[in-house]
Amino acid sequence: MSDVRADVVVVGGGIVGLATAYRLLERRPGLRLVLLERESELATHQTGRNSGVIHSPNTYAPGSLKARLCAEGRRDALAFADARGVPYRLTGELIVATEPAEVPRLDAIVERARSNGVGGARTLGPDEMREIEPHVRGVRALHVPETGIIDWRAFALALADEVRERGGEIRTGADVTAIAAGRDEVLVRSTGGALRASGVVTCAGLWSDRVAAMTDPDPSVLIVPFRGDYYTLGPRAAALVRGLVYPVPDPQYPFLGVHLTRRIDDEVWAGPNAVLAFARAGYRRRDVDPRDLAETLAFPGFLRLARRYWRTGAAEMWRDWSARSFLAAIRRYLPDVGPDDIEPGPSGVRAQALAADGTLVEDFLLTVRPRVVHVRNAPSPAATASLAIGREIAERTEAAFRA
Repeated sequence: MSDVRADVVVVGGGIVGLATAYRLLERRPGLRLVLLERESELATHQTGRNSGVIHSPNTYAPGSLKARLCAEGRRDALAFADARGVPYRLTGELIVATEPAEVPRLDAIVERARSNGVGGARTLGPDEMREIEPHVRGVRALHVPETGIIDWRAFALALADEVRERGGEIRTGADVTAIAAGRDEVLVRSTGGALRASGVVTCAGLWSDRVAAMTDPDPSVLIVPFRGDYYTLGPRAAALVRGLVYPVPDPQYPFLGVHLTRRIDDEVWAGPNAVLAFARAGYRRRDVDPRDLAETLAFPGFLRLARRYWRTGAAEMWRDWSARSFLAAIRRYLPDVGPDDIEPGPSGVRAQALAADGTLVEDFLLTVRPRVVHVRNAPSPAATASLAIGREIAERTEAAFRA
């Protein structure tokens, strides 16, 4: 197949790639844009396997890209959902301190929420808490009315429709195998053919480091996959939950703990946990990719992370195998749930960038080079922030995309 000419190539058909393509076409009508997705369908990994929360920037460091782009992206997402008819509900969330020792951590979250401009956030005592979630127990809570629920895959597919309507081309089943950036153009090779373009943006999610390494190797950062399993609540227990309920997260660990989510379809999910996945698309415990696993275990940063958090990691692994342990985590703040009220549900894999010093990269990480932009780290709340991330990329790379 002969090379095809485009102005811009976007690699990755998840929500961030689709939002980036949309923003580029919005900014430059008539742009010859081609989006390449390795799978046969769009948005099948992180976008299609999350709990469906519209986040508010409650816990993110003030001044970080996460805090700013989450706030901006949330507003943009609601406006886009309204315009395209994607259903959502602003259910609000409670972040619950179940014991006095957690109150200082909750107070720190309150300060972050205020610093990040979260509207309507307020602290509640036990009686006020029960007015919002009658069956939840704790000593204090933060109520955030701005948080909501949506089907992010439906949102992403609406973005795909918008991209096509604006003249963009989307190719599925096109796994990128090489990117060569020259002074005047970029050559992108994939299983769907070769493309020459003025610029390329990669939003490859679970494979973001490998795709970025095609032009810009960085051995100091590796994507480590963490699997998260959910349980679903049966009808009796689901009736005990009105909206979203979170425990106070551990500030040393970037995951939110086992929380409860009443989804847009009114199912209630509990979870996820966070355990090392043995494959980048390892949605089952038995899924093992030798290359993925060997790469993780050989990375110096993983060994440092494991030494630092081995107790937390062991507890998460035990919870992964023990329904009783999972139930105990739920009952800390929803005590009326029993063993017969939960059953195994779906799972997802989070692409988490890990630095060689053993620290998890918490913020979004973008690398901008002449003619090439890589999204190297885009964990939660990337779906909420997706339209803002796309706009950020479009604005940062105006000079790089001289089509």
